[in-house]
Amino acid sequence: MDIQHLVDRLEDLIDEGRHLFGTKFTMVDEERALEIIDQMRISIPEEIEKAARTIQLKDRVLAEANEEAARIVQQARQHSEDLIDDQEMVKQAKVRAEYVIEQAKIEAEKITREADEYVLVQLSQLEQQFAHSLDEIRNGIQIMQYEEPAAVELEADQQSASFQPDDVAREPINFERPAQAPVAGRI
Repeated sequence: MDIQHLVDRLEDLIDEGRHLFGTKFTMVDEERALEIIDQMRISIPEEIEKAARTIQLKDRVLAEANEEAARIVQQARQHSEDLIDDQEMVKQAKVRAEYVIEQAKIEAEKITREADEYVLVQLSQLEQQFAHSLDEIRNGIQIMQYEEPAAVELEADQQSASFQPDDVAREPINFERPAQAPVAGRI
């Protein structure tokens, strides 16, 4: 039986008893009172055992809840640390990327500057070579212009031709205007 029910029955028994006038005493049926008390003695260990089981269950549930809470807190802490690590890695990656980009710009500017200097040096050397070649060509032309009349006169005397080299106007070659067709008799 439930202990609470037995306590209620004992209380009813006392309420049903006779009150002695002018005192706090009540007369109750002793046999019924002892029977309820015996039943209480039998019920109490069951109730205590039930209460102990309830306390154990409560303790187990609390322990599991505490373990779960600790696990959740640990997971949250780990997750936050991971996020912080991720954010730190992202920051470091951004800093590294900015550094690499800056170094690449500096290197590109250096390479461009060196390439420009190289091209300028090569073009200057080419200009000097062309100027030297042009001087040689002009010198050759001048030499040919002064030596050619004597060679032509010898040839003319030998062939007795009516063509006289002095009749041909001799002009130096101008490299700044387009090439002209050779004059008759000149190669």
